[in-house]
Amino acid sequence: MKMIHTADWQLGKPFARFPSDVRSALTEARLDAIDRIAGVAAGTGSNHVVVAGDVFDNVDPGDRIVGQAVSRMERAAVTWWLMPGNHDHSRAGGLWSRVRRLAPANVRIVDTPEPVEMEEGAWLLPAPLEHRKTVLDPTAAMVDMATPPGSLRIGLAHGSITEFGATGESSNIIPPDRARSAGLDYLALGDWHGFLAVGNRTAYSGTPETDRFGRDEPGACVAVDARAGDAPVFERVETGRFRWLSRRWELATVEDLERELGALRDEERLSDVLLSLRLGGVASLAQRVDIMSIVESHVAHELRHLDLDAEGFIAKPTVEDVARIDVQGALAAASTMLQELADGGGANSHVASAALERLYVEAMRYDAEAAG
Repeated sequence: MKMIHTADWQLGKPFARFPSDVRSALTEARLDAIDRIAGVAAGTGSNHVVVAGDVFDNVDPGDRIVGQAVSRMERAAVTWWLMPGNHDHSRAGGLWSRVRRLAPANVRIVDTPEPVEMEEGAWLLPAPLEHRKTVLDPTAAMVDMATPPGSLRIGLAHGSITEFGATGESSNIIPPDRARSAGLDYLALGDWHGFLAVGNRTAYSGTPETDRFGRDEPGACVAVDARAGDAPVFERVETGRFRWLSRRWELATVEDLERELGALRDEERLSDVLLSLRLGGVASLAQRVDIMSIVESHVAHELRHLDLDAEGFIAKPTVEDVARIDVQGALAAASTMLQELADGGGANSHVASAALERLYVEAMRYDAEAAG
């Protein structure tokens, strides 16, 4: 049987720290991932999509999110198997009762730990979560789940393989040999947001749309070809739109910046990139001002979002830099003092450098206005 394994959609995630336009784009991208997963299913000849928990980001994602999710799944020519995870755990009369009332025939909710026949000869063994955290192994019941002899046994669970968490701190722990002990042909896992194979019969699909910095790879699902008694064949298939990239650039000149930008543009379409950027290096005052102007006035607008940390990018004013600050009297004395403090490397050198840069920018602006 061919199927698609996915998890951790977390539909309705708020992305509260981002501006409203970025929040809206990220929210829609997570819904659009449903359509992309359906496309992967069609392209691989898969009739089933199993979702290993955290379909929704919380137990009350809102009517629009639920309605959008159901309507998008309804128009796909596959059967969707949805299981509660820790973010959208099952509770009487809660979220999953609402989803069940709206669900069309091709959307199946598996919120009880009982085997269910997916198609002739193939059974799904789910381990839905009833609580956000539990110290119990949610897959333990799979060992005793009976299926007809020779059946294909597909496990579906949400939790952490033992090695992931620190002793005494992890919850929803799943032993790494559960596929073997429960006689599973494939164990589809959710909770870890990146793709990870655990042996030859178990895998985390990762999220279909990346949602945090620290994972440069795009979101994905897993295409699985499972055969009773044999090791399955499975591969990661990219589905994500947005890339969450982390970079550190060491700069001294505008040319350094253009080189780094060129490499990034060759790699990705910047309008689909959220970039966590740390700048480092030492530049002249003039070069630093030009670089920061380009980053803040152009690069930030070309990207979907920019998280910028320029604290490690230091300005070392040259004689020419200070000479361009054409001021007299008290300001001239102040610029000289600030340069000495900046060059001294003491506790206040960063503050002095920032102040001298501000003075430089204002002097340049004044000269430009006067010339105009």
